[in-house]
Amino acid sequence: MTMPQDLVDRLAIRDLVENWAVWRDAGDWTRFRTCWHDDGVMQATWFQGTADEFIRVSREGFEKGVSILHFLGGTSIDLSGDRAIAQTKMTISQRGDVDGVLCDVVCTGRFYDFLEKRDGKWGVVLRQPIYEKDRLDPLDPAAQLRLDKELLGRFPAGYCHLAYIQTRIGYVVKKDMPGLVGPEVEALYARGAEWLSGAALSAKASA
Repeated sequence: MTMPQDLVDRLAIRDLVENWAVWRDAGDWTRFRTCWHDDGVMQATWFQGTADEFIRVSREGFEKGVSILHFLGGTSIDLSGDRAIAQTKMTISQRGDVDGVLCDVVCTGRFYDFLEKRDGKWGVVLRQPIYEKDRLDPLDPAAQLRLDKELLGRFPAGYCHLAYIQTRIGYVVKKDMPGLVGPEVEALYARGAEWLSGAALSAKASA
């Protein structure tokens, strides 16, 4: 019995999304590169650029002990021929020093992926996370931690604690990433619809 092409594509995309998280977090950089098309782009709080640059800086951070891990939930896939938009529930977990206190930040959101099948192979053209909510917890529950309210308030509520820890360890964090609601995520949805209709992917990744 032949499997319907629609199902084959959905299974391939789900496999791709899951491999992305496993291989990236394990530092399996050679296989991680296969998740991307050559012109792939990554947008994140701390990095915006090509897939190759993302792999390079991720590897450098990994080798220095930067701890950023991902956990995935359900995936919703919209297919249109050789193009797709996949939304995958996820958490980003980062551990680091915050004002002298070792802390974990957990951010919940979605990976919003622009995907295309080229020469029979699905790959990521653009990954834009959507940051919905986050929290910060000291590893030692007895630790005394007072966050800088001015710094925390510079960033959207969906990732303010993640941005806080990333800023404290030296990253420059983008301040207009899409959240659960608002003009940034609405602009992202519009770009997704345009992508599925066959439009070229513009350079701008978030409003």
